[in-house]
Amino acid sequence: MAGDSSKMTIWTGYFDIRTSRTDGRRVPKEASIPNPTLDAIAWAARDAGITKMKRDTEVSHPARPYAKEGRLILSSADAKNSTGADSKEGVMQSIGIRLRRQYKASKSTDGSAPAGKKSQRGGAQRSQRKSFKGKSGGQRKKKFGRR
Repeated sequence: MAGDSSKMTIWTGYFDIRTSRTDGRRVPKEASIPNPTLDAIAWAARDAGITKMKRDTEVSHPARPYAKEGRLILSSADAKNSTGADSKEGVMQSIGIRLRRQYKASKSTDGSAPAGKKSQRGGAQRSQRKSFKGKSGGQRKKKFGRR
């Protein structure tokens, strides 16, 4: 793949906001999201106008062999023409901007509770800690062998 200049490989790790530039992220933070999926990157590439692409799932980046992240193989000529970029970095930034826009839109329409209001969940779901507050003292004493 390294010698074929007609194809361009895009790994999902290039768009992960949780990794640093030295660890493998190749786009700015404004064009990256946490936990990018191959489907989301393919959607963003299609939104950018790239039509010739192939998904390769269950493959790992050579620097990250423990993570089966997947890659997207694009036609270089199609990617550069449709995004108007002149390099792989420009193509990745174009894809990343669309990916970030879609991530922000899905996050805002999640339907989560509005800021400042408490959720309507029950007490058991709201409190994850196990504490003895509000329970009768007798149960606690029995549990620890005291009278």
